[in-house]
Amino acid sequence: MPSTPRPTRKGTAARGRTRLRARRWAGWLFALPTLAFYGVFNFRPVLMSIQYSFYDWDGVGASTWVGLKNYTAVFTDNEQLDSLLHAFYLILFFTVLPLTLALITASVLRQLQGRFTGALARTLLFLPQIIPGAAAGVAWTWMYSDNGVVNQLLRAIGLDSLARPWLADFTWALTAVGFIGTWLSTGLCTMLLLAGIGKIDNSLYEAARIDGAGPIRQFRAVTLPGLRNEIGVCVTITIIAALASFDVVYLSTQGGPGTQTMVPGVAVYNLAFNDSRLGAASALAVVLTLIVIAVIAPLQRLFREK
Repeated sequence: MPSTPRPTRKGTAARGRTRLRARRWAGWLFALPTLAFYGVFNFRPVLMSIQYSFYDWDGVGASTWVGLKNYTAVFTDNEQLDSLLHAFYLILFFTVLPLTLALITASVLRQLQGRFTGALARTLLFLPQIIPGAAAGVAWTWMYSDNGVVNQLLRAIGLDSLARPWLADFTWALTAVGFIGTWLSTGLCTMLLLAGIGKIDNSLYEAARIDGAGPIRQFRAVTLPGLRNEIGVCVTITIIAALASFDVVYLSTQGGPGTQTMVPGVAVYNLAFNDSRLGAASALAVVLTLIVIAVIAPLQRLFREK
């Protein structure tokens, strides 16, 4: 019988490359609808915002080229500049406080793994995550009112002098809004950190105990290094939430009293829809986007595992 020629190594490699290219193109074809959707509804509006930011336009009539005037106004107009500063102030309440509380809570709940109290605590901590920010803003507006829960508790423990309409107070309004962000962010950070603690090998804790390390030393030497990625995720999510906050602030104060709680998200809304200054609104939105990228990019590098 005639012998069948065996495929050469070169021919096998060529067919392998062909199949690899075919699979790669098939993957792009599957992703094409999503990419088209993203391009039309996400990427295109970003490009249009950049274009509008160089014009003075009310959204209806003719537009006028103003160059960098709208960008200059972001850093010279007191209301727009203050909104950026307020957003950075909110990082303390959206990121620093929730992360600190989450680290402590997750470390405590680690000791309650498998117990009913631990499961109940995790459920209660995660409840704020299923509540929309708009609903949380409305609920906390009632709680912060003159006869709300917060002031009733202060009066009940004899601190009547501290009771006040918190969201109408020029000194405390922004801080009060910040604590709403703390309430919303703490549960999410706790759940992420609990998941991270679950992947840390228990033998590391046992070795630390054998070496004489107490709970605080174990936390510093084992828990914190093991949660590097999870802490990075928490910091990224909460900082973006602080800088781009809108729903909580708009539903609770709309930027008031005066402009004491004005943040970039609300300022963009007011400039575009109340003042009909789409160019100025677009410039502030672009600046906010660049600030978010400038803050998050170094943090991503910092928390990357070595």
